Amino acid sequence: MKNTILSFASLAALGSFSACQQAGKPAEANTEKPNVVVIYLDDLGYGDLSSYGATAIQTPNIDALANGGIRFTNGYATSATCTPSRYGLLTGTYPWRNKDARILPGTAPLLIDTAQQTLPKMLRAEGYQTAVVGKWHLGLGTGVVNWNEHISPGPNEVGFEYAYIMAATQDRVPTVYINNGKVDKLDVNDPIEVDYKNNFDNQPTGKDNPELCTMKWHHGHNNTIVNGIPRIGYMKGGESAKWVDTDMADHFLAIAQDYVKTHKDKPFFLYYALQQPHVPRTPNERFVGKSGMGPRGDAILEADWCIGEFIKTLETEGLLENTLIVFSSDNGPVLNDGYYDEAVELLGDHKPAGPLRGGKYSLYEAGTRVPFITYWKGHIEPQVSDAMVSQMDLLASLARLAGTEEKSTDSQDYLDVFLGKSNEGRESLILEANTKTALRKGDWLMIPPYQGVAVLKEVNIEIANSEEYQLFNLTDDLSQQNNLAKENPEKLEEMIASFEVLRGDNLKQIQDVELK
Repeated sequence: MKNTILSFASLAALGSFSACQQAGKPAEANTEKPNVVVIYLDDLGYGDLSSYGATAIQTPNIDALANGGIRFTNGYATSATCTPSRYGLLTGTYPWRNKDARILPGTAPLLIDTAQQTLPKMLRAEGYQTAVVGKWHLGLGTGVVNWNEHISPGPNEVGFEYAYIMAATQDRVPTVYINNGKVDKLDVNDPIEVDYKNNFDNQPTGKDNPELCTMKWHHGHNNTIVNGIPRIGYMKGGESAKWVDTDMADHFLAIAQDYVKTHKDKPFFLYYALQQPHVPRTPNERFVGKSGMGPRGDAILEADWCIGEFIKTLETEGLLENTLIVFSSDNGPVLNDGYYDEAVELLGDHKPAGPLRGGKYSLYEAGTRVPFITYWKGHIEPQVSDAMVSQMDLLASLARLAGTEEKSTDSQDYLDVFLGKSNEGRESLILEANTKTALRKGDWLMIPPYQGVAVLKEVNIEIANSEEYQLFNLTDDLSQQNNLAKENPEKLEEMIASFEVLRGDNLKQIQDVELK
């Protein structure tokens, strides 16, 4: 690992030197279309990286991207949960516009309409090769999937020429890889059956057979046991196709590296969606115990190593100077998300959300404000940007980079911001958590009143439900400790008016609460 770190650290230093020479060039000056790689982590918090202020854990390879590129301090996912945020990233559309955009089971139909504009579809039309490797979690098929036949529609039908994925999440069945619509390494004599309501005969579960579990479930994860880990949902068969959890990171890395090596002669778009540090946290033995924070910290170190190895592949293949890398996370952090893995007990002084309030599932800042980095050796001058940017805006921005224009979605063109040539980001952005929405505008965040518990007890996260409006000045109060709704009624009324214009009928769906 030390060799990897030194190699990439040196690489970043060279990139910074080159960037100083070329940063003045406009984006349109590039005659050759650059490759685009989106590296997407799962449940990584704003404070989980040393480049974002963490001191209890060191992430040198991701830090090298941040130090050699742009580290955004106001970078947002569109949602505080995984499926909606991935939907926003790939479609350039607010997930709240799609009533089905919520955390999906492994048997859910494809969420993205095959007629819909998508990031890979747009780039493919501009001559790009397109691929997704890793977590999908946007549904497959039409709602009734036969896992033993070709599965369609899926990633291939929404713009990805190549797709090597897990169907949903690591904690959900089916626990198999899918290669361009077909379960990888499936034995036809051992067919797969999946059911999210009823178990199969003689199939042990985490609830009934805890003695078979090597990882103990805390909540929600007590169905079929695979590799000693109880999952969400029931699965039977497919033994030869089942993944090995502790090899998953290495497996996806190898697939991503191979794709780069075999597709380097033409521009490519690769969506590399890592599973870390989502539950179940199963780092390879090389990383076990290395963080001192248990499996969650070890999984973050593993992800950082994978990214370093992937960047070295780009360098070795001579692609780094012609590849724009975007790094981010699908939502904020969560510690105990269904298993007893000591994520809480071994946390120590580490703060996964950094200075932010809330976490995954939350309308407070830690739910959607995430690490967000752009890196392009020789083209981006290293800097820290406070511009407000959204993953949703990659569609329109990368369209201009590819030589076209995209105006059919909510995505807006901030290519100059992503390349460090402007600091004028979004003025406003609708944020979402579990179908509930809030408004970020300028320095302010307004959260309407919502019914429900204020804290999700199972994960111990404040999710911002309140009987009153909440208004925060994030410049003065990043940790959202002072609700200014009553103190500043004029600003609150202004934010509500803007919210109504942008969101439409949302206020009809919330409590009818008078301003106080």
